[in-house]
Amino acid sequence: MTVSAMRAPAAAEDDVPDIAAGPHLSTDYLNRYGEALMLIEMAPMDLGILDDLKDWRVVDYRGHFEASQLRCAASALQAYEALDPARRQAFEELCRAMNRLIATVTALLGDLRDEQEASIVVEVASEALRSLIGRATRFINANGQIDLGGIDTRGLQSEIDALFGR
Repeated sequence: MTVSAMRAPAAAEDDVPDIAAGPHLSTDYLNRYGEALMLIEMAPMDLGILDDLKDWRVVDYRGHFEASQLRCAASALQAYEALDPARRQAFEELCRAMNRLIATVTALLGDLRDEQEASIVVEVASEALRSLIGRATRFINANGQIDLGGIDTRGLQSEIDALFGR
């Protein structure tokens, strides 16, 4: 069983499918997003952290585990390949939404020099990113056995842009 990377709220016992047998997805992948979240939250205190945030790179689930030396890497890849294609696509859409959010926040913070404005951007963005990471964590902890539902990424991006006045 994997451990939540972001301490997502625990699902009710009835909501979690039995995933005892077979290969398992791994939340290790989500540590990448946790790192970006940490950098975003630290940015208002030190805008020099923006350089680290700008260096953050998108890596997909497969790429992460193909390059990983973790013992669970092969199992994580096997479980990912075994996912229902629609559920895998929904997870990938969720990851693209997180990637766009991180890119948008990075660009906004790069344009801002006012600490108070940066704090507002970070507050809104970190709440949104934390929520998305929580959804991804629940999906991985259920080994892809839950439906993420349709993620309207255009709608999500529109909401992000509206929040930041773009």
